[in-house]
Amino acid sequence: MARGTRATSERIVGAAVRLFAAKGFDATTVQEVVEAASVTKGALYHYFGSKDDLLLEIYRSLIGRQMADLDAIVAQGLDAGAAVRRILVSLVETTAESIDETAVFVREMHRLDAERMAEFRAERRRYHETFREVVERGQRDGVFGDRVPADTVVLIALGVVNQLPTWYRPDGPKSPAGLGTEIADFVLAGLRP
Repeated sequence: MARGTRATSERIVGAAVRLFAAKGFDATTVQEVVEAASVTKGALYHYFGSKDDLLLEIYRSLIGRQMADLDAIVAQGLDAGAAVRRILVSLVETTAESIDETAVFVREMHRLDAERMAEFRAERRRYHETFREVVERGQRDGVFGDRVPADTVVLIALGVVNQLPTWYRPDGPKSPAGLGTEIADFVLAGLRP
């Protein structure tokens, strides 16, 4: 995608994020997105076939960054404890940096049609499975206890992070890295053999 083209689509997505976060998906019109992005309706429909496509793109952008971070951490070949720590700190940081995107998606994902929901679930499943493999490796190697199945550990950890939009404030007392470290400490304490 050419630079100008990318800038226009990013401007549209940014406007949609701000409006969906402030007003909700249903209460936001395409015209409001167009006006906030300073584009024409034709430009919006050139990049996105519908408001639903905008919602999916918000998630794709977020999960794309998070998957790239996860893949990079796993590729480092760290021991399971260090990998889980880095995964959680990275995930909290990207979630905090994208708090509006996360809030919009957590609140509005049920609006996706069946095809878009299937795509969303496939991407989320890949993240979950990759993270679970790291926990399972630690359990096999004896670094982690196996009282709790790896799948449950990952569901709990991701559940905590998914709730950040309901209580995390960027101007609050904790930095994303500090909060990520605390969450990682909590999860790792629960994984002790």
